[in-house]
Amino acid sequence: PCAEECYLQQAMDAIGGKWKLPILCSLNANGASRYNDLLRSVKNISNTMLSKSLKELEDSGLVQRTEYLEVPIRVEYALTERAKALQPILLDLIRWEMTAGES
Repeated sequence: PCAEECYLQQAMDAIGGKWKLPILCSLNANGASRYNDLLRSVKNISNTMLSKSLKELEDSGLVQRTEYLEVPIRVEYALTERAKALQPILLDLIRWEMTAGES
């Protein structure tokens, strides 16, 4: 099933790693957020990892970065429609894991 172009691997790359799911969960729970709000919301993440993860999520089309030309400049991060489409899948994964102990 996973030939040259493995879509499952591409999906896992988009959401994989230690910090991407907590960032997506925070944005889902809190809506559009500023950088420092995410830094406070995602426990134990460093500035470097938050910045790197946000950039990767943006490159994957899961997070939208909006810059408001105010003084000072305000930047907000929000889930894209593509990321919102992931929510039911992630909820299914949660239910799947919750039932793992019942077997």
